[in-house]
Amino acid sequence: QVQLVESGGGLVQAGGSLRLSCAASGRTFTGYTMGWFRQAPGKEREFVASTRRSTSSTYYADSVKGRFTISRDNAKNTVYLQMNTLKPEDTAVYYCAAKSSYYSDDYYPNEYDYWGQGTQVTVSS
Repeated sequence: QVQLVESGGGLVQAGGSLRLSCAASGRTFTGYTMGWFRQAPGKEREFVASTRRSTSSTYYADSVKGRFTISRDNAKNTVYLQMNTLKPEDTAVYYCAAKSSYYSDDYYPNEYDYWGQGTQVTVSS
């Protein structure tokens, strides 16, 4: 199985930045689409960003376009989420996820095979 471990969350003021990391176990990292999701209290888990395997294809939720950047370092089995110009509404637990299916939709949590335990991001006003 694949194990994912998120890190880099914390408390930041509005307008600040954080960089999340997701370290994946195993040696087949390049074979997976990697995604970031988030879930705020009382809300459903929502798509944030994804990147397709070793390609440069990236996808973003409208709410984070222009502020967040997803990237991956296949040699380190790690995917990153650079979050800039953070807003209070970005406050959530952020989850890293991986899926092996290239043809499934990146936007839906049920398409992903593996999940990390999440890292808390809190943005104060």
